[in-house]
Amino acid sequence: MLIKRIVKVDTLSYKTVSANKETANKEWVVVDAQNQVVGRLCTQVAMMLRGKHKPLYTPHADCGDNVIVINAEKVVFTGDKWSEKEYVRHTGYPGGQRVTVAQDLMKKNPVAVIEKAVRGMLPKNRLGDTLYRNLHVYAGATHPHEAQQPKVVEINK
Repeated sequence: MLIKRIVKVDTLSYKTVSANKETANKEWVVVDAQNQVVGRLCTQVAMMLRGKHKPLYTPHADCGDNVIVINAEKVVFTGDKWSEKEYVRHTGYPGGQRVTVAQDLMKKNPVAVIEKAVRGMLPKNRLGDTLYRNLHVYAGATHPHEAQQPKVVEINK
């Protein structure tokens, strides 16, 4: 005769805590990009947007912080990337591929350099779109988000 025994484990060590949109502790963070290398800066920003620096990181949820990047016009590239790094786009018409060098993109729109780098490091799905909306990049040293009382974070020091 088989006796089925149901054991109910009700201890905290057996429960997996999964963060969601409501339980995520989202903060506002300011990152100064002055004299920072673009790739190294953007990996840290993408990690903060994703929430991987928090103990309640959940891969399928938006549990990251809102990140404000200032001084985007003062970032640097290593090596010859100013003249050799290319940003490719397509107009949608036949033969419509357009290439822009990093130096020209920085002159035209310095915010786009940071935004394109971070966007490439986020997931390519709806979650990535949601996380990307939490990124705010400004070319100068000022930003309009003082009401959120962001805290300053030192990166790559």
